[in-house]
Parts: sequence; C-alpha cells; structure tokens
Amino acid sequence: MNKLFLSFLACIICINVWAQDSTYRPSSIDQHNSRSDKRKRKNNILKMEEEGDLIFNKQNVFGIKIATDGYGIFFEKGKFISTKKTRLLQFELNEKKSPKEKRISTGDIFFGSSLVDYKLNNFYQFKVSMGEQRILGGKGNKNGVIVSAIYTGGISLGLIKPYYLNVEDSTGNIIHKTVNDLIADTVDSYGISGASGFTVGWGHLSVKPGLHAKAALRFDYARFNTSVTAIEAGVNAEFYFGKIPLVYNVPQKQFFFNGYVTIMFGSRK
Repeated sequence: MNKLFLSFLACIICINVWAQDSTYRPSSIDQHNSRSDKRKRKNNILKMEEEGDLIFNKQNVFGIKIATDGYGIFFEKGKFISTKKTRLLQFELNEKKSPKEKRISTGDIFFGSSLVDYKLNNFYQFKVSMGEQRILGGKGNKNGVIVSAIYTGGISLGLIKPYYLNVEDSTGNIIHKTVNDLIADTVDSYGISGASGFTVGWGHLSVKPGLHAKAALRFDYARFNTSVTAIEAGVNAEFYFGKIPLVYNVPQKQFFFNGYVTIMFGSRK
C-alpha cells in the first residue's frame, strides 16, 4: 500500500514539473520573437533612412545662390510632415543687378579702381518665405538621387542704398557723390577715382516692401539621408510696391523675374 501511495505521489510531482516547464517555454519563445520583431523593425527603419524614404524630424540647410540678375545666400529650416512632404521656412539675402550695368576701369589694369557706369543704387533683398518640399523620386540606394519639387512664397524687403562715387573736388579733397549729384552739379572740374564702396551710403537707405514666389526642382546627391548635398534650380518672381531705380536713364521696374541655381549643404535629424 505504501509503495502504491509513493508511486502515485511521484506521478503527480512529475506531471506538475512537466506542466510548469511546458508553460515556461512558450513564454520564452514569445519574448524571443518580440525581441526579434523589434530588431527587424529597427533594421527596416535604418534601411529606409539610408536607402529609401526620408524619415526625420527637421532639417537645416545653407546655400549659395546664383541668379540671372544677381547672387545671394540662403538658409532653410524644414519640418518633416510625411515620407513625401516637408514644410519649409526659408530666409534669403540677395543683391540684384540690372542687366544694363557696365563696369569700367578708372586707372591702370593692376592698380586702378573701377565703377559701374551710371549706376544709381545698390539693391539688396531680404526675403522670408514658407512652402513645401514634395519628393517626386527617392534614391532607391545610397548612390541615388532624391528629386523634389519646391514651391514657396512670402514677403520681400527691398533695401535701396545709393551708389556713391569717390570724386576729387577743386581743392583736391575726396568727397562722395551720386550720379544724380554729378548730373545736377554745374561744376565740371571733378575727377572720379572710383566707387566709394560697400560701407558708404547706408545713412541714406530706403526700403521698398514686396512679395515673391518661386518654383524649383531640387536634386539631393547626399550618400545618407542624415545629410543634404543638393543643387536646386528654379524660377523666381518678385513684385515691389514702388519702382526700383538701378541705372540712370533705364526704365525702372516693380516686377522682376529670374532663373537661379543654388548649391546647398545641410543636415537632417
């Protein structure tokens, strides 16, 4: 009887141990599968970041702009909206030049100065704009190119600085005069030695507000999506609430249209 009881007790203990072991192993498998799934998701995200869709929170981009009527510098902040769309906030500082400008020398080729003949004003622009970047085609691989459409619009602040010349008066002193000053002056004995330079004329600055819009294509050649190495080419339209005098005896305009190319560098996070 005792042997029978002990055998029965041993069977019960074995059954409990087997049951506990069988419930533990599926739990371990589930944990292993969970870790494996997380690892796969992380690898997929890394793969998408490096070779496919853009996945980031923000981007900061700097650029140098060359336009058909001037040049400038550029800064952009971008906020990720989706894998295909980014909201943009852009800032630009440009100098616009008239196609009628003609630079001439006022001395010998090595040591002489120069000026722009009949130039009235330097025209600088500070622009703020908002818009979107929409991806048209992804890289596909690390050596590919991301092609995006860019469209933005915003406000412009036109800064008009008189263009001064270094003029020698009858006593031999150098004074600063504009083309309009020289035309209105009745004294013909002045000698012009060159342009007065960037620092002269800011005390007579005038401001013309305006609006602008642009459309462009951006080609991003960066190896990884965490960086930006791009070329942007597009067209830009500007309207100012007042005519801009640039060159003497050349019709003044309020509306400007140009083409441009910008070389860009930056990063994404």
